Amino acid sequence: MSLKILVIGGVALGPKAAARAKRLMPEADITMIDQGTYISYGGCGIPYYVGGDVAQMDGLRTTNAGVVRDEAFFMNNKGVKAICHTRALSINRKDKTVLVENTQTGEQSSMPYDKLVIATGSSPRIPPIPGNDLKNVTSVTCLEAAQAIQQQCAASKINHAVIIGAGFIGLEMAVALADMWGIKVTVIEMMDQVLPAQLCTNYAQMAKHDLEELGVTVLTSESVKELKGDENGAVCQVVTNKRVIDADQVIFSIGVTPNSQIAADAGLLCHPRGGIMVNSHLQTSDPDIYAGGDVIVTRNLISGDFAYLPLGSMANRQGRVIGTNIVGGQATFEGVVGSWCVKLNQMHATGAGLTLRQAKAAGFDAVEVSVEAADKAHFYPDHTNTSLNVVVDKKSQRVLGIQGMSADGSAVKARTDAVAAMLQIGRPTINDLSNLEVCYAPPFASAMDVVNTVGNVADNLVRGQHNVITPDEFVELWDNRAENGYLFVDFRPAAAGKPIEERHPGEYLSLPLEDLRERQGEIPTDRPVALVCNTGTRAYEAQLMLREIGIEAVNSAGGFISLRKRGDDVKF
Repeated sequence: MSLKILVIGGVALGPKAAARAKRLMPEADITMIDQGTYISYGGCGIPYYVGGDVAQMDGLRTTNAGVVRDEAFFMNNKGVKAICHTRALSINRKDKTVLVENTQTGEQSSMPYDKLVIATGSSPRIPPIPGNDLKNVTSVTCLEAAQAIQQQCAASKINHAVIIGAGFIGLEMAVALADMWGIKVTVIEMMDQVLPAQLCTNYAQMAKHDLEELGVTVLTSESVKELKGDENGAVCQVVTNKRVIDADQVIFSIGVTPNSQIAADAGLLCHPRGGIMVNSHLQTSDPDIYAGGDVIVTRNLISGDFAYLPLGSMANRQGRVIGTNIVGGQATFEGVVGSWCVKLNQMHATGAGLTLRQAKAAGFDAVEVSVEAADKAHFYPDHTNTSLNVVVDKKSQRVLGIQGMSADGSAVKARTDAVAAMLQIGRPTINDLSNLEVCYAPPFASAMDVVNTVGNVADNLVRGQHNVITPDEFVELWDNRAENGYLFVDFRPAAAGKPIEERHPGEYLSLPLEDLRERQGEIPTDRPVALVCNTGTRAYEAQLMLREIGIEAVNSAGGFISLRKRGDDVKF
């Protein structure tokens, strides 16, 4: 008798697991059910469909050969029976059956299994606030919702959209609506920055400014209290703890929760905060039941804690592991380092591992280092300044995380991917980062790549050679210079710094690095000194020279490039 495999869920992990198992065991009887209308689609591409980058919704459902992945496709091409509009209600582990319901007719039936895969995914988190059930209030985690919003946009029925939540989908949707459709967009985030679980404070400010350049209003440290409707029952206002905003479309994007209740009801081990617990083979506490994707929690390989990472890329990798193991293989999935990337307006953000906040919460004595450096040789045309930030443990010098910001998404993703691989397979140190071997030619990188540079700067910092301040701290020093008495010294060429010196005599000094040895006497020893240049590199060289003569000074991380990326309105 052939092995009977039942897969609950047909979006990402389910199809991958089913197809992999069928390839390895052609004689297996595999059925995949899903409660929706559409299966096997790229949910992470929804904002790009709404924004017009993906012209047709079916583009998210096709193979690279343009074939739509529907029920007939899975039967004819994969040998897998796919059944839509079928919801799993409960699992009977003793009898090895699943009670299912036809969502169109309400008819219930029982489906047997020898091996079961739970790929039920996640559901959007909707806060229990008044008005959350009004018309034109939605999330965008499924194709049906995306299609409805895209049609509203095309019919010019949305004038002002309010997006609640500044995570990945929220920011991608903000760009899609503002850029493609010219819709007025406001993003509201209750935390004090955008991408609060992903980005350092400095890069979050860059991301916020990038969105504002598109005309998107970004409100942080603000919470939504109520949605108000008009006489037709459609949303017309968003009430926060600070203001009232007119809106005719509201999109919730405050995260998702794992659809693990069916597993908990069946007695499978689940995390107290939700999510099925699995081993490295992605088996649940029942060895005949596997689970993966958005419905499980896994291990963070850096902190050792449990992690919840609802990403399509992870679901696909785990699907292959499950497909292998469910027919007798021994593939493993050890955990995650949390790699991610997101396209904003002109900027792209990436990351892997822990942020400084997360590292400290995990018990590390951590610091972060940020640099601005060219992604190609500085003499090569069209190079782009890439921002890289690394988080390191001071005592062990272990690298704990990396984040990046750049107008060139491919460049910053390549650097982040390299470090992500290091984090996944070992415990890399600052020295490993400084000496990481990367491909070099002037059109692709500098001889000392930006990823090596950030390692070198981290080394200087933990050794006490580099006294650095953040852009926020630099701006605060400048704004309060009358009280703190700081002298600001600009080590860029005179053409850049001299006009500022002329506007602020006695407070600002233009001193090109090449002239420092001859003019070092112009820097007083009886008042605090702050250094700045274009990227921070020239100012660091000056910091070392000044230390030789007994002057300790602070250096602004990332220099003027970082300040410009953040949109800081510094009154120089």
